[in-house]
Amino acid sequence: MFDSKEKTDMNKYIPEVKFNKNGYEIRTQMLEMAQTQLWNDYHAKWGQFEMTIKKDGDQVVTKIEAPQIPGADQILKTAEMFYNFVNMKK
Repeated sequence: MFDSKEKTDMNKYIPEVKFNKNGYEIRTQMLEMAQTQLWNDYHAKWGQFEMTIKKDGDQVVTKIEAPQIPGADQILKTAEMFYNFVNMKK
C-alpha cells in the first residue's frame, strides 16, 4: 500500500499534539494574543482617524488625532487581563 518513503513524507503533515502547556508557553501565548489584539485595534482606528469638529467663534476648528501605537506597557497590561481570565481571577 504505502512504502516507507511515502509514510515519512506523510508524517510531516500530521500535526504534533501537545496536551499540556507549561507556564512559559501559556504566558507566551497570552502575550501573542494581547499583541495581536492591540495591533488589530490600532489598525482599525488608523483606518478611521478620530475627527473632532467644533466651532470657535466664527471659525470651525478641526482636530485630527491619529491612534497611538501600542507599546510594551499596554501589551503587558492586556496580556495580564487575558492571563487572569484564563486563571479565573478578577
